[in-house]
Amino acid sequence: MVRKNNFKSAGAIVLGMHDALVSLTGLISGLAIAMADRYAIILTAIIASITASLSMGASNYLAVRAGGGRRAFISALYTGGAYMATCALLILPFFIFSNRVVEMIVMFVIAVAEIFGFNYYLGRVNQQPYMRSFFEMLGVCVCVSIVAFLIGLCAQYCMNVTI
Repeated sequence: MVRKNNFKSAGAIVLGMHDALVSLTGLISGLAIAMADRYAIILTAIIASITASLSMGASNYLAVRAGGGRRAFISALYTGGAYMATCALLILPFFIFSNRVVEMIVMFVIAVAEIFGFNYYLGRVNQQPYMRSFFEMLGVCVCVSIVAFLIGLCAQYCMNVTI
C-alpha cells in the first residue's frame, strides 16, 4: 500500500484529468452532433487538447506560485501531463472506429474507466472509500457532456447544418 504522504501531487493530477474529462467529452459530444466529418472532430479535439493542457499546466504553475508553493513546476507538469494523457485516451476511439455511435460509446467507457481507476487508486492511497468521489466526478462529467451535446444540437438546428 502506498503511503498518503507519497502522493503529494494528487490534486494537480485531479485538476488536469477531471478538466480534460469534462471539457473534452463535452467538446466531442457537441461536435459529434453538429459535424459529420470525423477528421474535423479529431483535429479540433487534438488542437483543443494541446492548447488546454498547456493552459492548465501554466495556470496551475501560477496558482501554486501565488500560494507560495515551491513545487510549482512539478505541479504544472502533473496537471498538464494528466490533461494530455486523458485527452489522448478520449480521442483514441476516433482513430480506431468509423461509426459515430461506437466512437462515442467507447470514449465514454474510457472516461468512466479512468474516473473509476483514479478514484480507486486515491481511495487506496488515502485509505478511504472511493465510490462517493467516483460518482461525484462521473456526475459532473456526464452533466457537462449532456449540456454540450444539447448546445451542438441547437447549433446544428440554428445554423441549419445537416449531417
